[in-house]
Amino acid sequence: MARILIVDDDPALLRLLSLRLREEGHQPIEADSGEAALTRLDQEMPQLLVTDLRMGGMDGLQLFDAVHRRHPLLPVLILTAHGTIPDAVQALQKGVFGYLAKPFEAQALMAEVNRALDASQALGADMPGQEPGESWREAILTRSPRMEQVLAEARLVAQSDAAVVIHGPSGSGKELLARAIHAASPRAAQPLVAVNCGAIPENLVESELFGHVKGAFTGAVRDRPGLFVEARGGTVFLDEIAELPLAAQVKLLRVLQEGEVRPVGGERAVRVNVRVLSASHRKLADEVAAGRFREDLFYRLHVVGLELPALAERREDIPLLARHFLAALSQRYAKPLRGFGPGALELLVAAAWPGNVRQLQNVVEKCVVLSTGPLVAESLVQKALVQPAGDMLPLDEARRQFERDYLVQLLKLTGGNVSQAARLARRNRTDFYALLGRHQIEPAQFKG
Repeated sequence: MARILIVDDDPALLRLLSLRLREEGHQPIEADSGEAALTRLDQEMPQLLVTDLRMGGMDGLQLFDAVHRRHPLLPVLILTAHGTIPDAVQALQKGVFGYLAKPFEAQALMAEVNRALDASQALGADMPGQEPGESWREAILTRSPRMEQVLAEARLVAQSDAAVVIHGPSGSGKELLARAIHAASPRAAQPLVAVNCGAIPENLVESELFGHVKGAFTGAVRDRPGLFVEARGGTVFLDEIAELPLAAQVKLLRVLQEGEVRPVGGERAVRVNVRVLSASHRKLADEVAAGRFREDLFYRLHVVGLELPALAERREDIPLLARHFLAALSQRYAKPLRGFGPGALELLVAAAWPGNVRQLQNVVEKCVVLSTGPLVAESLVQKALVQPAGDMLPLDEARRQFERDYLVQLLKLTGGNVSQAARLARRNRTDFYALLGRHQIEPAQFKG
């Protein structure tokens, strides 16, 4: 059974598509417009999107463009009338998986659906609710469709030896993602050796990475193999790669090109077979443009790029992560805490989180240490955050895409309770309903 999002502004055709997919054992998710489809994608991730080409408001191609930017691995099928087949062919060139001319037979529809689902499965797109206990990704807690898409791409690239650069703000979990890629790869049984390039003194970078022989420099009292040799057969993870000095960048490039390292002071090179994953909170392309990072090394490392969202862009994960940290830290500090008190989780969800998941863990730890009762009080969370009000994200400042995301996050948090969501947004119910209408968001979709 697959979850399939179907989009059509014709109620009769939408019902027909839903009926046929249900008869084949699938779970159809209905949306009567492109805007409504985007809202449904914020709630749950399907394995396939089927959309009409011609619709009022956002048409099928505009919907594809919006979806493809956010979920590039999600297959999209377009339904088109005979007169618009040239548009559908053009869509194929943009990356649409396939199209079906109307009117179509049920057999033809299911043939295209099954072909797309086969491709979706081959891409390894983990969807929420499917195989949640997979060990390779068990350290990454999420119910965010955006994070699920990153994990789907990660599992796909894990099967190859391609070099990967993980971009994301500090504290967003770049090393966790690198470890997940290693765990899903054919090298999983071999070591993963991680190093923070920004934490190594510049005069010791070459020695740390490539090793040295005894007597190579003052303090070299014994041979040291270096991280690349230690990781032979496995994976080297170079965190904060943008901090690597230019001189070390030259030597790293040589290692990647030749597949061997020469220890400092050594006469013979050592063959190494490693996969290289790297990460940076700064965009490497910007570092290249600024002359701080070698362009040739950039192309060696950046075969595939993965982008981790900031915690503020996956707020639906905050309650999940906060409860997880609370349980683990309560055990560590021997505090019998049962959960968060009224208003405490809402406060966590609304915070700015410039430090991302790492900051959230730190805040929860402060709360655990200072808590004197069975529940973490709202006032204790406020104290632990130590954030000025200007760092919050009030609805008045939200615009366009952020405004829609903001509304979705509030409805997820409140389970579709408009009164509670309006109070959190500091808006009266009439204004809040007007905002929901502007973005074609139905509160009922978030209940239960």
